[in-house]
Amino acid sequence: MLIEVAKVRDVPPGGLKAVEAGGKEIVLANGDGKIYAIARRCGHMNAPLEKGTLAGNILTCPMHGARFDVTTGKVKSEPPEGGPMPSGLPESFVHHMERLGSLMAEIKTYDLPTYRVQVEGNTIKVEI
Repeated sequence: MLIEVAKVRDVPPGGLKAVEAGGKEIVLANGDGKIYAIARRCGHMNAPLEKGTLAGNILTCPMHGARFDVTTGKVKSEPPEGGPMPSGLPESFVHHMERLGSLMAEIKTYDLPTYRVQVEGNTIKVEI
């Protein structure tokens, strides 16, 4: 079933827009002049992907930097590993961040569902 979700002007080239269709949270992404629809929540820690950045067809999560191909929903890269901690931080903070880092390393990043998009004139429709 095709559901109208937005107007073409709502998603300029390089733009992202969160929409809901048929009870699903979706992000519309205008990658290189073509509109794509992908699940709104990051496959790593559920962050809202419309707050991220789009470069070509690669959507980067705003929370931890996981990268997804909006054409396929496939994970292109996991969140980057943390680097060394700056000197002078309180010991308790360093310990907490090291523990958090080891937990983060255990969280898998999953591919995201994509949805077929149909543009009719100025209207964007998504198939659910």
